[in-house]
Amino acid sequence: MNYLPNIIFVVALILGLGYFAKNAKKLIRNIKLGHDIDVSDNKSQRWKNMAMIALGQSKMVKRPIAGFFHIIVYIGFIVINIEVLEIIIDGVFGTHRIFSSIGSLYGILIGIFEILAVLVFIAVIIFWIRRNILKLQRFWKPEMTAWPKNDANYILYFEMILMTLFLVMNATDIHFQNMNSGNVISQFIAPFFKNFSEGTLHFIERSAWWLHILGILVFLNYLYFSKHLHILLAFPNTFYGSLKPKGEFDNMQSVTNEVRLMIDPNIDPFAAQPESTEAPAKFGASDVQDLNWLQLLNAYTCTECGRCTSECPANQTGKKLSPRKIMMDTRDRLEEVGKNIDLNKGEFKNDGRQLLDDYITREELWACTSCNACVEACPVSINPLSIIMEMRRYLVMEQSAAPVELNNMMTNIENNGAPWPYNQMDRLNWKNE
Repeated sequence: MNYLPNIIFVVALILGLGYFAKNAKKLIRNIKLGHDIDVSDNKSQRWKNMAMIALGQSKMVKRPIAGFFHIIVYIGFIVINIEVLEIIIDGVFGTHRIFSSIGSLYGILIGIFEILAVLVFIAVIIFWIRRNILKLQRFWKPEMTAWPKNDANYILYFEMILMTLFLVMNATDIHFQNMNSGNVISQFIAPFFKNFSEGTLHFIERSAWWLHILGILVFLNYLYFSKHLHILLAFPNTFYGSLKPKGEFDNMQSVTNEVRLMIDPNIDPFAAQPESTEAPAKFGASDVQDLNWLQLLNAYTCTECGRCTSECPANQTGKKLSPRKIMMDTRDRLEEVGKNIDLNKGEFKNDGRQLLDDYITREELWACTSCNACVEACPVSINPLSIIMEMRRYLVMEQSAAPVELNNMMTNIENNGAPWPYNQMDRLNWKNE
């Protein structure tokens, strides 16, 4: 028996999975560069959110057309890849359709896979048309430069090719077609190959089989470099997503204590405070290492779908802010920091760059109205606003670099107890006018 194909298959499998594991380790390392955050509360609600949002696609269907076709691709791609288990067993042990021994159930499963393959192919074509012919506005924003735009198309081409290979593999498999069970779609493709010899059919079937499994391994490793990393990260991202009501901001306890001392002089300023209330070394965030790990996970999870930007009132009125760009910039800077660490043997060396100014401009940050529209729109529970607010906090508390209007308001609050430039004694004079 010739074991060479089995050896080649095992080597390809090990290399593919090994490279994926290496990149997964790097991904986890980069995310852990962020500060720690406690997300251990209310586990039942977190499991529910993950089941409804990531698994159930509940936020995707708020836009029915895109949501419907996304669910087809999502279910089809996941279910069809169940067959990968059979391919791996066949590849390692040199068997052929080892699960066919289970009888009619096998035919039912393959039949479902073939129907889903056609539906996925149709859905992917529709997505391609929406992006490249109809040119939906949210796919053509300024941040959607060559790579983000091409990346989305590469994924669509990948899926078309993988679905085609799956159906061709089935259509040219003489043994499978003779079973006449499960070939609900491939039986109509098989006639295109009727004039081919048995040897040629076997060659085409084996070629499609090899290209299909190698394509899946390539796709798996491409995920790390692609926006489609959300296929894997949507689950932890929705599980760890914030459970606080939208609009409730995080207060720094150390700052709260200072304000309380100013308001209530009876508080003992020398009273022992818990460690968690100590002032941090740095207020807010100017670079990715100043963010927490959940915000960095958000950046890697971003699908670049643009729903956040299309809902943003600042963006709609022509301002520079794009919540999608905030997440893309955060991820790009995090990747840059990760590569810096790799080059310097596990240690980050100051490169003279940071997230603020080099990636995200102050104009973008101050354009935000903090309305939470982007947070509500995101189909995988990403929170661009939290990053914006942390960077604003840095500008105000570390650099005193708030816009003039905001500085005037804060001065008025400090002096007059209100945002308006009127003495407290004159505040009700309008009643007498």
